Amino acid sequence: MLDKIKKNYFLIISIFFILYFLISFLGGERGLFSYLKKKNYLESLQKEEIQFTSKIKKLEIKNSLLTDNLDLDYIEFLIRDKFLLGNKSETVYIIKNNDN
Repeated sequence: MLDKIKKNYFLIISIFFILYFLISFLGGERGLFSYLKKKNYLESLQKEEIQFTSKIKKLEIKNSLLTDNLDLDYIEFLIRDKFLLGNKSETVYIIKNNDN
């Protein structure tokens, strides 16, 4: 038995190192599976960033409409939206949700 190990010493060590590096390549903190997981996480964060930047741009536009140069059309839109007001010739419909 010991003679067979001595004859195949290089082969056994080579197989051990190949298995070690293969397992390290696939698993572990810096492995392939971890890389794919982090890549998907990065893509989801980038999508969230795009959504948040678009929300920020919309809020900046709304804020600019309410600064020194007031946009009367926008203020009228806000009043109609928040207080449900309209002109005498308009008909206002209020839809209530019946949550039973």
